[in-house]
Amino acid sequence: MHKTELVAAVAEAANITKDQANEAVTATLDEITNALSRDETVSLIGFGTFSRRHRSARTGRSPSTGEPIQIPASISVGFKPGKQLKDSVNH
Repeated sequence: MHKTELVAAVAEAANITKDQANEAVTATLDEITNALSRDETVSLIGFGTFSRRHRSARTGRSPSTGEPIQIPASISVGFKPGKQLKDSVNH
């Protein structure tokens, strides 16, 4: 599902226009992004939790040459699904 499909589904489920649904979806995603950039965890009960994950620097291998390369430390986003989401996917 792409964002446009999500917007259409939200518009239909909430009985609002696609423009209103697009604003709501965009605002939601922006707020999740902003919270993560402030190093906050975003918990949506029943759905899951988004959090920042710190990756330490490490040595890897260049796929083209096989030579060792240094991979710098970075921050990524992790998602831990909630029980309700897990149950829905497994049934």
